[in-house]
This record gives sequence, C-alpha cells and structure tokens, in this order.
Amino acid sequence: MLQLGKTQTLIMLRETSAGAYLAPDQAHTDEAVLLPGKQIPKGLRPGDAIDVFIYKDSEDRPIATTTKPALELGGLALLPVADASKIGAFLSWGLAKDLFLPFKEQTYRVKPGDQVLVTLYIDKSERLAASMHVYERLAANSDYKAGDQVTGLVYETSKNFGAFVAVDNLYSALIPKNEIFTEIKGGQIVKARVTKVLDDGRLNLSLREKSYLQIDSDMELIYKKLMAAGGSLPFHDKSDPEAIKEYFGLSKNAFKRALGRLMKEGHILLDETHFEVRR
Repeated sequence: MLQLGKTQTLIMLRETSAGAYLAPDQAHTDEAVLLPGKQIPKGLRPGDAIDVFIYKDSEDRPIATTTKPALELGGLALLPVADASKIGAFLSWGLAKDLFLPFKEQTYRVKPGDQVLVTLYIDKSERLAASMHVYERLAANSDYKAGDQVTGLVYETSKNFGAFVAVDNLYSALIPKNEIFTEIKGGQIVKARVTKVLDDGRLNLSLREKSYLQIDSDMELIYKKLMAAGGSLPFHDKSDPEAIKEYFGLSKNAFKRALGRLMKEGHILLDETHFEVRR
C-alpha cells in the first residue's frame, strides 16, 4: 500500500515516456505511482526496487520522488517560510512544490524568512500539510537535569500556562507563566535554565539564573532605570507586583532582593513612597 508522506521501497513495473511506474509489489499494480523520467536512476529496470518519497503534485495526483524532503509524516523539522498568502504560508522543504501551512495550523502569524518548527500531517482533503501544533510530537526523554542551561525555540504562548519551548527543536519544555516577566513571542530563541524535570520527562524552564547569581544583574537593571529617571522612582518594597513587573520586568521577590542589596551597599535611600540615589 502506498504511504503518502513517507519514504518507502517500491518496485518498478514499467517505463514510459513520462517516467517509471512504481508499485508496492507486482500484485498491487492498481496502486502504481509515477516517478518522473528525469529522476529515474541510470540502470533501473522493471522488477528493481527503489526508495522514493510519495507526495502529491500540483494536480493532487500521487507522485514519487527520489529527493529526500526535510520532513516526513509525523516528524519534526525547522523549515523556512518561502511565501505567505491570504490562506496560509508556504514552506521550503526540499521539493519542487512548497509545503502548505494553513492559518489554522499556525500558533502565531508567520512571514517570509521566518524559521518555523512544524510537523507533517494529512489533511481532510488527503493532502500533505504542515502544522505548528507540535506539542504531542516533542520528545520527553532528554538527558537534561535541573540546573542545566538549554537553548530552545518558543513555538506557542498561552496566557494560562506560559511559553511552550522546543529545546534543541526536539524536547518538550515550558516556561511557566509565573516565570515570565518580559514579553516572549512565538518564534523567539531563548536561553534558559532547567528548573525541574517533571514526572513525564518534560522540562520546566526559567529565563533567570538562580537568585544568588541573578541579583547582580537585577541590581544593575534597577540602578540604570533609576539614573535614567533622574535619580528617583516611585517604587518601594510594598509596591504592587504587577507594577514592578511592568516597569522592571522582575518579580516582586527579585526586586526586593536587589533593592535591599542596593540599600545595604549604600547606593540608594528607600522610604515608604520611593527610592532614590544616595548623594
């Protein structure tokens, strides 16, 4: 049986002016598929076996190719966006006919030049198409452990959960929403720290270092904003957490730790309404 979207071994039945007709075996000639003449390897004869990938041409007819695409059915690949239209986008994947990525299968709007992580599926019209909904395709068996530094692609964001990340474009990970203090967008490459390996093997991440390592960067950030504001800011250790997050991109705990260190080291003065540069 022919398998759309997969590389498989077929038998050459006959050759015509258009190319060679291939089938799973001599008993399934009704499933014959064309391998265009320009792709027939030298010396291929009726009865010989050949590995080909099966897709559909511009007229939705199954066709074989000896070219190996970047993605097969159910797999994962990072592909460039070649073009975008009113109905979706088209991805380069190594074949003459670009791969269609429908709007409904996009987790964020893509544009030409973007690199997108996708899986390959067969749509309701029995055509091959790409999807950015890759959560179920990502592996949960990495060798990473808590404390490791990783690099990944943000493939989807959620107000309820956080930012979904494909570590190494392969492993399933999440930056929980309580770890996000600055805007994260789909398509963004992030460097992060593994905070936890869940029971199912998926990873939880943080964009921040452990607090004792992060505090110097937080102090520098706060002090720069303080100087840019003229030496005084209307924040203190009881300020609203959302206001702190919006202005500094920090959690309230991180803000208080850095503020306390700045005060202890004599850089600032703090009261119940504001803090300012110590003159």
